[in-house]
Amino acid sequence: MDELMLDGNAIAGLLQEVFAVEMTSAIGTCGGCGAAGQVGAVHVYRGAGVVLRCQHCDNVLAKIVKTESRVWIDFTGIRTLEVTV
Repeated sequence: MDELMLDGNAIAGLLQEVFAVEMTSAIGTCGGCGAAGQVGAVHVYRGAGVVLRCQHCDNVLAKIVKTESRVWIDFTGIRTLEVTV
């Protein structure tokens, strides 16, 4: 890990604001390599927004940009997302 990278637990609060359920334990499947794992284990990079990358193949799973009144989420790299309700 480099100093700009965190794990998926770093965005728990942001995800909980957007989704009404605990998201770090959700199971995501990478659209690149097909690996499945908890969102809390993905690699997270912060900058102008947040980028989630697969911990196995480094594929971009999702991009999140948040302002005071809006959130943009791109889940293009996640094949499936399994959430417990």
